[in-house]
Amino acid sequence: MTIKRAGLRTLSLLALAAFGATWAKAQQLPKFDFDAVHYDVKATLRPNEQSMAAEASVELVAKSASRTILLELHPDLQVVSVKLASDGQTLDFRRDSFNPLDLEVTLPSNAQAGMHVTIVVKYEGAFANDDDSPTKDVRFAWIDKSSAYLLLPARWFPLTDYPSNRYTATFQITVPDDFAVAGTGQSSIPSEVPAEKEGESGQAVYTFTCKDAGPVGTFVAGNLQLAPVNAQGLTISVFAPPSAKATTSRYADALADVLMHYSNEFGPLPSLNVTLAQLPDGTLDGYSAPGVLLLSARDWGTTINQTELVSLAASQWWGNQVLPASAADRWVTDGLAQYVGAMYIEKTQGEPGFRRELTNYSVGSVMFDDSVPISQAQSLQPYSQQYLSEVVDKGAMVFHMLRTSMGDESFDSLLHDFYGAHAGKTASIDEFEQAVEAKLPPAKAGQPRLNTVAFFSQWLNSTGVPEFKLDYIVYRTPKGFKVVGKVMQPIETFNMPVDIRVNTEGNAVTKTVSIIGTSSPFSIDTFGEPKPDGISIDPDNDILKASPTLRVRALISRGEGLAEQGKFADAIQQYQAALDLQANNSLADFRVGEAFFYQKNYSASADSFRDALDGDLDPSYRWVEVWSHIYLGKIFDLTGSRERAVNEYQKAEELKDNTGGAQQEAEKYMKVPYGQPPATAAAPATKPANP
Repeated sequence: MTIKRAGLRTLSLLALAAFGATWAKAQQLPKFDFDAVHYDVKATLRPNEQSMAAEASVELVAKSASRTILLELHPDLQVVSVKLASDGQTLDFRRDSFNPLDLEVTLPSNAQAGMHVTIVVKYEGAFANDDDSPTKDVRFAWIDKSSAYLLLPARWFPLTDYPSNRYTATFQITVPDDFAVAGTGQSSIPSEVPAEKEGESGQAVYTFTCKDAGPVGTFVAGNLQLAPVNAQGLTISVFAPPSAKATTSRYADALADVLMHYSNEFGPLPSLNVTLAQLPDGTLDGYSAPGVLLLSARDWGTTINQTELVSLAASQWWGNQVLPASAADRWVTDGLAQYVGAMYIEKTQGEPGFRRELTNYSVGSVMFDDSVPISQAQSLQPYSQQYLSEVVDKGAMVFHMLRTSMGDESFDSLLHDFYGAHAGKTASIDEFEQAVEAKLPPAKAGQPRLNTVAFFSQWLNSTGVPEFKLDYIVYRTPKGFKVVGKVMQPIETFNMPVDIRVNTEGNAVTKTVSIIGTSSPFSIDTFGEPKPDGISIDPDNDILKASPTLRVRALISRGEGLAEQGKFADAIQQYQAALDLQANNSLADFRVGEAFFYQKNYSASADSFRDALDGDLDPSYRWVEVWSHIYLGKIFDLTGSRERAVNEYQKAEELKDNTGGAQQEAEKYMKVPYGQPPATAAAPATKPANP
């Protein structure tokens, strides 16, 4: 940023200095002088109190001479005591006032490099506030009267060097005897603990043994029933509520197909017998841990949510078997798991399904495109909206651009060999870049070769997304026509091969040209006459690029993320910004109406739904029409206009669009008027955005 007023110079320098110090502190990774190598964790869940009490015996090894052990433990968990396992000596500990996630434990004397020490941490607490989560507003752990889940990112037991560390462990989890527990490790038959007093419920103790070192320690509990399913020679243990019993075989069969495909593509896991469990609704759609896939209840329907399932399965390879070398290297795992999922959809649903996924990734990529480079992922909170945009969605698009530049054969070989070299280990961005350079095929005649230095500099180490513009003239030649022009885009260091296609009265002509810097010339000869507006850059949309349409969708997506957190006023601001760019965008108007609906501003909500029906009704979100009629029906029911409500439900039924169960919804309220909505519930029509 350039400040032109001289009077602000001193102030700006001070501000920049302060910003630099803050930035440097933000980028500084925790210094873990000790790594945990084994855990014995005993945790008792108290659903009625929505709390837990736990004791963790942690065996650590010193990486360098030190007496300070740095651990990470959820801020809502209060440490009762820390002791040496060897003699029971009480150790000093403190929470970092600036970062309450950090727990520092002081040993009586220095431990030399390579020395093992075991400490016992006793702690308790309730996961009461998503604001206190390691990622603000993202719920990694929860306990209530009917269910519970403890995901590793919650740091519900004291961790070191997350997300890169591997360790063995034994977990004993005590729950009410009407709960079942599923999670990482080999489970034994639960032991029963009778009630202490007559009339009270008993307890059950579930033991999980994790003999293979890995990022273990993820569990879900509640009214879950085990349904072991044999599919393609695999045993898939499905844990789901009784209401989902009819779907268990279908999900297991689908998961077995995915696991077998990935195993053939990359190489085998230590075991392909995995657990699939339903995750209580929260802020995550799903989570993947070694040998365990958790899919949220809202995504667990009669129709399989393949998009979510295949990415969770891919994380068994890219995210569990291959771990990022540091928090800054998570593109190698999280971005790749996302893209590998799209590749599976390409295999099973063909090009249309694959392109739909890429469009979603492109929208996500431009939501925060000028914020943080992918290679600085450590400065983003994992699973936050910004992290999902920058590292996961944009990361997936970077892998796609690599694939189109390398060719399918070289790219597939790259992933297979890279997994073989790093399975059971960690992987860094630098190591992946070196692997790409080694696998990159030589340039074909007349085709420019990918400049990997420029590629990774642009897409991993820089911010911003190019927006291409074409300026050209068509000349008649003795043999046909010549298109002479230039490609313009705003990024000075941009350097990539890009396709330009000329649609003619005959066959289309496609030429790959090098786009270098902000303006690059090109010349293309054709036999047939180019059609008016028939010249396009990157016609197959293989390159991540900005456009007005994409930015509108990105603003809407940002609003949807805020709405899912119950921040409707903030969401409306994002939707309105989208409408400022495209006044007739039906999806934006629909989302505004939805947000007003949950604020109980029914008049404004109805106006917005009418605007949505009068808008563009783009085919990619055609479901907006049927759901606008349903919401209008609900509004009329709530405001005492039953006849008008029935009319709207009838219009919804006439459309015969059943996206998100719209027809069942309309039929239900044709029979019984809609009642009062929940005050702060997330909008049920959020999911139809991606049917």
